[in-house]
Amino acid sequence: MDSAERQELIHKVAISMVPGMKVDVVRAMRDAGYDYADFFKPGMGDLTARIGASDSLRFDPVERQTALERACREVEFMERHGIRGLFVNDDDYPPLLQELHDAPIMLYVLGNVNLNPRFALAVVGTRKATKYGLQFTEQLIHDLAVYYPDLLIVSGLAYGIDAAGHRAALDCKLPTVAVVAHGLDMVYPSQHRDLARKIIQSGGGMLTEYPTGTTPYQRNFLERNRIVAGLCDATFVAESEIRGGAMSTANQAFINNRDVMALPGRSIDPISAGCNHLIRSHKAQLITCAADVVQTTGWPPGVMQHAPQQRNLFPELRGAPAEIYAHIKHEGRPLGIDELRALTGMNMKELMANLTDMEFDGVITRLPGARFELG
Repeated sequence: MDSAERQELIHKVAISMVPGMKVDVVRAMRDAGYDYADFFKPGMGDLTARIGASDSLRFDPVERQTALERACREVEFMERHGIRGLFVNDDDYPPLLQELHDAPIMLYVLGNVNLNPRFALAVVGTRKATKYGLQFTEQLIHDLAVYYPDLLIVSGLAYGIDAAGHRAALDCKLPTVAVVAHGLDMVYPSQHRDLARKIIQSGGGMLTEYPTGTTPYQRNFLERNRIVAGLCDATFVAESEIRGGAMSTANQAFINNRDVMALPGRSIDPISAGCNHLIRSHKAQLITCAADVVQTTGWPPGVMQHAPQQRNLFPELRGAPAEIYAHIKHEGRPLGIDELRALTGMNMKELMANLTDMEFDGVITRLPGARFELG
């Protein structure tokens, strides 16, 4: 960047670092045509009058100068490590996130990830995930990748469901972004340093609203959850305790009118209490397979963007799909997942993958209660 662009970036970063600064003030400055550089001049002139703010709005000159000095060091770090800075008033700021009333003033992005994709899904859940939750998350992303090869998977780089979501995206060659609760001068948890490196190298990225030197305080995790949800059209919760961090992300998505989806679990399992609560309180749609995600979001899958071909009344199926088809036809009624698993002897991962493919191909139709009949 040239010297003028660099100086403008310093002013933007500094504004985000001023104690007490709010995004509505920054937006008012833009609407009033206020020059960001003027904010750091002695007295600031008629700032409050020009942005229509209360006379009680004051920013200490010492704090403004300190923020400017910090911003100079921050931009130097960004230049050394190839970090992008996205200011809330900029055209390249993520548009979905820009809609939030409490959008971060500044984002720091490491990696070349596109933060304005056609489709973006937040995948969140407990750090203490079960084998079922992990396998379902991985299979769901694999199934979605077939129909949405540019789907952005957003999560928080934590243990459990977060890491499973990132790794599944990498396996499917989907872009994925890790929203972290600290500065980009560290990786937390440190055991995920290699995962973070793979995310960036694969065309994904790491993103935060926190400058260098910011450590992962508990409050930061709650604040970053609004970014995870805010970047996406929809949020999927795999497993969560009733007070889990994923519940915060789901609630953020819900209050901002984004789709929320959850994997149901047994009523006696604390690890599923949060998901069951979201479904019971009508905050989340019940999800059992990728087709449910398509139905909830209304996203048009790539293979369905063209007029469907006439399907044979007796499709020539082989292997597992043929066995599933035969059982439903023989019973002469809709069959649930548990029934099909008992009849076929397939594990849940294999069964769900085949059911999803068959539904997308129009061979079977899913009914309420995760039951399937011939299409």
